[in-house]
Amino acid sequence: MTAVSFSSIRFARLGAGLLGLVLTAATAEPASADLRLCNMTPSRVGVSLGYQDAQGWVSEGWWNLNARSCETLLRGRLSSRYYYVHAIDYDRGGDWGGRSFLCTRDREFTIRGHQDCLARGYDRTGFFEVDTGQQESWTIQLTDSNRPGGP
Repeated sequence: MTAVSFSSIRFARLGAGLLGLVLTAATAEPASADLRLCNMTPSRVGVSLGYQDAQGWVSEGWWNLNARSCETLLRGRLSSRYYYVHAIDYDRGGDWGGRSFLCTRDREFTIRGHQDCLARGYDRTGFFEVDTGQQESWTIQLTDSNRPGGP
């Protein structure tokens, strides 16, 4: 196995569902393997995350990111190939979402399960899918150009 200190692969477009979401996969030292999200916009954003773990579906939120900043959403080696993100632009309105529905609520949350959101007292929210390609570490870059209805 070849030791690699840092390399990245950029995908310019992941299809119409993501509307040009720019993702960066990074192979890094094992101690720094994480799922990170970088807010590349001039606005403050709120981010929620969905994924499957050993006990099933879980959705969590909200991480609050300042303009042009990054945050680690999950620490350690990634255990899933697919993660799901929903983000809200606090300053200019609008959001980044998709066709994968998970449960959320307005304040901080960790919710187990993705079915019957409304019946359980939660909101049903559309998330976009992020395919990490089974990398150990991944960084998602949120930009204005990939927001539905964005500039």
